[in-house]
Amino acid sequence: MTRFYKLSGSGNDFLALAEPWETPPPERIRAWCRRGVSLGADGLFILRRAEGGGTMDYFNADGLPADLCLNGTRCAAQLAFHLGWVEERAHLRTGAGSVTARRLDGSRTAVELPAPVEPPQPLTVDIGGTSRAGWRILVGVPHFVLLWPDGLETAPVRELGRQLRYHPVFGLPGTNVDFVRFPARERMEIRTYERGVEDETLSCGTGVLAGAAVGLVLAKVRLPLRVETQGGFELLVAGDPEAGSWSLAGDARVVAEGELLPGAEVSPPLPAWKGSADLVKT
Repeated sequence: MTRFYKLSGSGNDFLALAEPWETPPPERIRAWCRRGVSLGADGLFILRRAEGGGTMDYFNADGLPADLCLNGTRCAAQLAFHLGWVEERAHLRTGAGSVTARRLDGSRTAVELPAPVEPPQPLTVDIGGTSRAGWRILVGVPHFVLLWPDGLETAPVRELGRQLRYHPVFGLPGTNVDFVRFPARERMEIRTYERGVEDETLSCGTGVLAGAAVGLVLAKVRLPLRVETQGGFELLVAGDPEAGSWSLAGDARVVAEGELLPGAEVSPPLPAWKGSADLVKT
């Protein structure tokens, strides 16, 4: 049996292991994160105690590691507070470097981190003879941001997102794909197709910062910026990226804890009519 915690950060949901004896192999993480068949999650993180906070190793639902997941990092901080490791502030070491987290209350946290070294870069990608103009940026993990001014309810997040996620221009790692709209200078709306989950998620923290960075470069927004996500939660981007730092604040909750039993590792093969990318989101 494996002790676990379930957390949600603005709809981005995670399994968490606190100081486990070992890191589970990719196939076990993939099985645990498979919705309907097992407990299900967008990813899993391992939190180990360290002075002033902890270290965090993050894995997408496909079982593969990722350097950074900001909603996951905010949830990891909330778990550290929940476990009594720290009180109001936590220093967390991630694959993309160290971040500082603040406890706002029992259901909200904020993380402060360095702004990206490189600003968003314009990039036009050809998909099936149609050119898609967007912005490429690294926020710990790669993102491709598309402006979608006509309304996100019509955005083809799953279809176009998957095509762009695997486009050769982004190389073997691929990219996350964000569809954003700026209805006002202080507001942003966003939907994200996440690599490693291979589907739209209800929220993506690094995607929120990627979209905000594009909005700032285009002078369409200013900070603090209120961001509406697909999960219905509002996130807040604040700080001063030109000075080298910014923050992301909002919903982060510990929602359950328990034991993962051997049955959680069962993961039957997909039927012939489903693609391999469907495994992590089924």
